[in-house]
Amino acid sequence: MAEHGAHVTTASVADDQPSIFEVVAQDSLMTAVRPALQHVVKVLAESNPAHYGFFWRWFDEIFTLLDLLLQQHYLSKTSASFSENFYGLKRVVMGDSRKSQRLASAGLPKKQLWKSIMFLVLLPYLKVKLEKLVSNLREEDEYSIHPPSSHWKQFYRAFLAAYPFVNMAWEGWFFVQQLSYILGKAQHHSPLLRLAGVRLGRLTVQDIQAMERRLVEAHMIQQPARSISEKIKSALKKAVGGVAFSLSTGLSVGVFFLQFLDWWYSSENQETIKSLTALPTPPPPVHLDYNSDSPLLPKMKTVCPLCRKTRVNDTVLATSGYVFCYRCVFNYVRSHQTCPITGYPTEVQHLIKLYSPEN
Repeated sequence: MAEHGAHVTTASVADDQPSIFEVVAQDSLMTAVRPALQHVVKVLAESNPAHYGFFWRWFDEIFTLLDLLLQQHYLSKTSASFSENFYGLKRVVMGDSRKSQRLASAGLPKKQLWKSIMFLVLLPYLKVKLEKLVSNLREEDEYSIHPPSSHWKQFYRAFLAAYPFVNMAWEGWFFVQQLSYILGKAQHHSPLLRLAGVRLGRLTVQDIQAMERRLVEAHMIQQPARSISEKIKSALKKAVGGVAFSLSTGLSVGVFFLQFLDWWYSSENQETIKSLTALPTPPPPVHLDYNSDSPLLPKMKTVCPLCRKTRVNDTVLATSGYVFCYRCVFNYVRSHQTCPITGYPTEVQHLIKLYSPEN
């Protein structure tokens, strides 16, 4: 019923133009997949840091690479991203009436394809990195690592002051575009689609039939490669296509499970869970204590395990309970995102400074 109501609200626009509910739903799909997968990787890294810590440290790069393969596969095979194809949508090239009749199975032209990949994959990656950079700079500013007269500190304080306004302008740009789309004043719900030179439309019966025929022909026709170079290209193409197909199949099956994970581990829901299932604080790890002969720990409790000198500005790591010099552990955690002793996944916000009369 909601779907029929959505079409009624857009009766004034083209018949193949999707409603605002459809485009917002497909936008939120990939947004929900990332944090859900990130939580799964975090759980694996905490359970076995030696084997899965690599995936946690390089999660952004690994996710971007897999997202690149997935989106390239769908854009070239269905003229749509994964989430757009999941909701029965396609990308239509703007400004060319001949290409408006192009079937989705033909894929996007190279120019629009690479623009779409840049805005679907590269731009979100850069945005995530920028947000992490801002978070790290705020941590440094809070702990006052640089002296007050440092030009670097003055620069990033100005950057931190300007960032919220830049981000507000960016989000406002998208909001205005969506409002124009709802009112029927624009053909794009996102300014990134306009920059890519495409608009969203619904898949037609001809599109679906053409994709089904192409899938059947791909299984029936197998042309042998005539040279070594062609064999290598064919093998690489099959490998990339296989990875993309596996990703698409896995996401198609687990998309609702991933959305459930995203909701389950959201901050609002976690507060409710913690209030209902409050448990006592677990004891610190006992496999590495000061009574053991571990070379990672100094014999004297007042010595930092990293610099092997008497600790200065004592700081405890909340994920493991060990105490270090602030500068030593801050630089180590920022570079490795793990505890130096236990290898547990750790972030800068897990550092807790200890204040005593000596300090």
